[in-house]
Amino acid sequence: MTVTTWHHGVMAHYWAEFNTDGPEIDYFRSYVEAGQPALDLGCGTGRLLLPYLRDGLDVDGSDVSADMLARCREAAEREGLAPHLYAQPKHELDLPRRYRTIFMCGALGVGSTRAEDMEALRRVHDHLEPGGTFVVDNEVPYSEESAWKYWQRDERARLAGPRPARPPGPRRVGSDGTEYELRSRLLDVDPLEQRVTMRMHASMWRDGEFVAEDEHLLTLTLYFKDEIVLMLERAGFVDVTVRAALTDAEPTAADDFLVYTARKPAALPSSNGSG
Repeated sequence: MTVTTWHHGVMAHYWAEFNTDGPEIDYFRSYVEAGQPALDLGCGTGRLLLPYLRDGLDVDGSDVSADMLARCREAAEREGLAPHLYAQPKHELDLPRRYRTIFMCGALGVGSTRAEDMEALRRVHDHLEPGGTFVVDNEVPYSEESAWKYWQRDERARLAGPRPARPPGPRRVGSDGTEYELRSRLLDVDPLEQRVTMRMHASMWRDGEFVAEDEHLLTLTLYFKDEIVLMLERAGFVDVTVRAALTDAEPTAADDFLVYTARKPAALPSSNGSG
């Protein structure tokens, strides 16, 4: 099965217009300030990256979508900024420098398989300096009630049957007056693979005239807490911790988002087992 994202074309314009703030910016900032240079892995249109660059922090960006990076670069240039941006899938990460901190906000499992995510973690490990820190957040699989119920066999059967077309949704108006409409439909939930597949549709109008539309499949690979811990350890990380997102409290079953921090060992053990 080919896994994809929908962060291209019309959606990249939408992302640049409306996905520009949130509490994650200040939360991840503390990690960047504690260890530079840093890499924003899955930076998109620069929601976190641009505020850090404005503050003079040494941060690069990488994303699978060249369209998203183009919107990020345009926004940066308007402010006189010149970020280093790389269009690469996470599991093919191959950059010219190493980092004290790599962070990934909202990107784990988006458009990737479990094997690709495992390779991505290995590459993150390789791109860190010895003793460097990796920080990643992730939404727990059971947080979305509308999709969680389809883990049950009888409910999944409803997805295969005929369903009425979704009516047009509300439009949002961008800074230049362009109007955007987004629609989504859940197509499949595979509880064995822990994968959700959705159809995403994005349209735009300018001066009342239809301009463009895109339709993509979006696949999400879902992870439970201990899976991610084991994956990080398997990739070579140590000192793995799990906290409730944005609060650093001990996580509970009531937390929808968790944050994982992990460290690359400062030095490899010597051949005699010491050091």
